[in-house]
Amino acid sequence: MRIFFIICLSLITCYATAQVKLLKLDELDKRIANGKDTTYVINFWATWCSPCVAELPNFEKLRLANLKKPVKVLLVSLDFKSKLQKEVIPFVLNNKINAEVFLLNEPDQQQYIERIDKKWSGAIPATLFVNEKTRHFYEKEFTEKELNNTLLNLK
Repeated sequence: MRIFFIICLSLITCYATAQVKLLKLDELDKRIANGKDTTYVINFWATWCSPCVAELPNFEKLRLANLKKPVKVLLVSLDFKSKLQKEVIPFVLNNKINAEVFLLNEPDQQQYIERIDKKWSGAIPATLFVNEKTRHFYEKEFTEKELNNTLLNLK
């Protein structure tokens, strides 16, 4: 029984680790560039940010509503890299988040803020809607309705 428990725990840990990957901005840029007709909804959040945590279910609903459309919801955690195993992965598992989750692996906060959007103060939650034709950045908490409307009205 003990061996079975250890095997199950190992499998869960491997699954969670695979679900939350480290991400560099260059990798994100390449993914967007290769996405062609895909619209990316990229939410920047952290486990310690209450408004971020409150809106995460809205992104999951948006993801589920657009499974058959060229829309990808990416959740990019801004937690420290040192928090990946003890905070981010358990958070993702406990909240049953099925969207792709990344932890931003960039050492210079000011540099990545400016690369994502020059008007970004660095406050979270923040969300980027981007495809090959348009790029809109929002520094706010979204309701489910606002998310859907923003996606529908992208030009």
